[in-house]
Amino acid sequence: MRIHIKNLRLRTIIGIFPWEKKTKQDVVINIIIDFNGSKAAQSDAIEDTLDYKTMTKKIICHVENHSFALIETLVEQLLNMIMEYHQAEYAQVEIDKPGALRFADSVSVSSSRTRN
Repeated sequence: MRIHIKNLRLRTIIGIFPWEKKTKQDVVINIIIDFNGSKAAQSDAIEDTLDYKTMTKKIICHVENHSFALIETLVEQLLNMIMEYHQAEYAQVEIDKPGALRFADSVSVSSSRTRN
């Protein structure tokens, strides 16, 4: 099974320029997580699945309470957080930074990880 968390809009300190280190900016986060949901489908019990609500709360707390120079750093940190959940077999994180370039809607960085 696959979980999609789409367009999670948060504000954080992100960037390398002096003004960026003082002003929260928008980031848009998209996450895909593959997991084995067969047990949960049979039991209909939250304890048998990947609890995406709890995970998302941890991600929100991390993003909003830390600062980052690079989008790449934030992508890798979120992948590490997701893969701490033993149910996660694969995860992909894409982060957009709207307005990062003058003539573009946004700039995004993405990465993925598969459990060994």
